[in-house]
Amino acid sequence: MSETTQIVCPHCDAINRVPAARLADGPRCGSCHRALFEAKPVALDETRFRRHLAQSGVPLLVDFWASWCGPCRAMAPEFEAAAKQLEPGMRLAKVSTEEAPRLAQELGITGIPLLALFAHGQEVARQAGAQPARRIVAWARSAAPR
Repeated sequence: MSETTQIVCPHCDAINRVPAARLADGPRCGSCHRALFEAKPVALDETRFRRHLAQSGVPLLVDFWASWCGPCRAMAPEFEAAAKQLEPGMRLAKVSTEEAPRLAQELGITGIPLLALFAHGQEVARQAGAQPARRIVAWARSAAPR
């Protein structure tokens, strides 16, 4: 029996069990039939963030940002480029602190942009400030649990 990994669909939030060895094979959601990974960050509100955090079998790398933040806007294409390199080994997501202020407060996010890496429902690392894609990728890979 092969080991499976839970993947939350970035489109409909259905929970999918995917054989770990097949994550890179372009798995599709069993509910909405769309791709589970599209090599781009998924926008999450507080409710969706909590579902992905609790149910994801791969690390969740989150860019906490705001539309008024110049460095956040500058980092957006870099974070998207990082997604192309890090998925499907981890899910990349963006959470607007303007739209989820309670979540930002709960997590102690006092400055943005802020990258936070979560695994098994817990924060494992964070890094503040705008970063180029190569640094995002290197940091995320080094901080992710093995």
